Amino acid sequence: MIEYYMTENRNIVQIDGPQKGCWINVVDPNRKEKLTLIREIGILEEFVKSSLDRSENAHIDYDDDVNQTLFIVDCPHLVRSENATYNTYPLGIVICDEYIVSISLSENTEINEIINGKIRGLNTNKPVQFFLHFMLKISQKYLIYLQQIDHYSTELSSRLRETMKNEELLSMLALEKSLIYFSTSLKSDEVVLKKLLRCRQFKLDEDENDLLDDVLIEIDQANEMSHIYKDVLNGTMDTFSNIIANNLNFSMKDLTIITISMEVPNMVFGFYGMNVKSLPIAVSWFPFLFSIALALIVFVIVKKMR
Repeated sequence: MIEYYMTENRNIVQIDGPQKGCWINVVDPNRKEKLTLIREIGILEEFVKSSLDRSENAHIDYDDDVNQTLFIVDCPHLVRSENATYNTYPLGIVICDEYIVSISLSENTEINEIINGKIRGLNTNKPVQFFLHFMLKISQKYLIYLQQIDHYSTELSSRLRETMKNEELLSMLALEKSLIYFSTSLKSDEVVLKKLLRCRQFKLDEDENDLLDDVLIEIDQANEMSHIYKDVLNGTMDTFSNIIANNLNFSMKDLTIITISMEVPNMVFGFYGMNVKSLPIAVSWFPFLFSIALALIVFVIVKKMR
C-alpha cells in the first residue's frame, strides 16, 4: 500500500500522487509498489530493502550521490493482548530533496494518528521536524506499554501468591522478554537521535532542537523505566523460584516420612510371615494392628524431628 499526504492549512490531507513536500506512507508493499518507490519516486533500492527487513537494527544511513538519508528506528507493538506480550519492529524513514517516505511491513498506530489528525503541528514541508514529532509519539508509546507491563506484572504477582501455575510463570517470562526487547530498542533509537545532531546534511533550528530534547528526555525516561521494571521482575521471579524450591523440599520431606512409616508394616508382616517359632501373640489380627500402631508412632516421631 502506498498513500500520499500533504500539509494544507495545518491539516494532513491525502493527495492522489507524489508532490514536492509531501509525505509518502508505504505499508507492506508488493513487488509493483516496490518498483514504484525505486523507479518513479527514486528511493534507493537498498534503503527499501533495509526498511522491510525485520532483523534490521536502528541506524542512520546517508547517500551523497542522491542526497537521501535513511533513518531506521524500532517501534513497539503489542503481539498478544491476553498475556501482554510485546515486541519491536523496524520502521524506515527516508528523507530526500522532495519527499519524506515512511516504509514498514505492518501498520503503525503512530502513523494512523498522524493520518487522523491527532498530532498537531506537523508539516510535511519540514521533514526533520516531521520525523521528530513521529519519534516523540513512538517514545510516548513505549511509556504507555511499559506502564501496562508494570500493571500486568503486579497482577501476576498477586495471582502467584495465591496459586503457582505454569501459565503465570510463563507470562512473567514473556514480560521479561518484552522488557529486554524494549530496553535494547530504546538504546538504539537514542543513538540514532543523538547522531542526528551530528548529521552535516541537517541543520536543526531552535524549535527542532527543543523538540529533539523532548524526544531524548522521553526515550531516556522509557529506558530507565524498562531497566527498573526488568530488575523488579527478575527479583520477583527469583523470589518465586526460591519459594517453589522451598515448597518442593517440604514435599520431599513429607514423602520421605510417609515412606519410612510405610516400611514399618512391611517389616512386621515380614517377621510374622516367616516360619519363625515363639513369636509373641502369633494370631492373625495382631501383626496388622501392631504394624499400624508402630507406623503411627514412627510417623509422629519423625514428624516432630523435621
